[in-house]
Amino acid sequence: MGAGVIQKDGGGGHRRRRRGGRARPMSEINVTPFVDVMLVLLIIFMVAAPLMTVGVPVELPKTAANALPGEQEEPLAITITAEGVVMIQTTEVPRDELVNRLRAIAAERASDRVFVRADGAVPYAGVVQVMGALNRAGFSNIGLVTDTGGPALDGQEN
Repeated sequence: MGAGVIQKDGGGGHRRRRRGGRARPMSEINVTPFVDVMLVLLIIFMVAAPLMTVGVPVELPKTAANALPGEQEEPLAITITAEGVVMIQTTEVPRDELVNRLRAIAAERASDRVFVRADGAVPYAGVVQVMGALNRAGFSNIGLVTDTGGPALDGQEN
């Protein structure tokens, strides 16, 4: 049994340099930073999307009603705050201009569905007045937005 030495072909572990010591330009695209940025943006949008609902904070009353089916077009939301301020989406609207603004919106929309979000502290008369203004402006499909988990009023628990 003999031991031998394996010789490497000339320059096996060394990099060759071009003349003048310049490195040649890299011709490959590194997509790892691009993928990293896209994944971060995806996570940001996944977290932020649920927060992009109507941003007026109101304390909705709780009911045992089922949810309404969704639509293709973004629903119009009218909000009545505890102070009685009426808002279309997130824009405050004076009550005397409400019908005119709603008519202009109704002319541009394909759907006549509108959601009314009223704080639980708003008197019933205030909600009905806004619903009357909606009807007068041409919106006949009005849904009242509530939170789930309220009393069912049938003697059974949810």
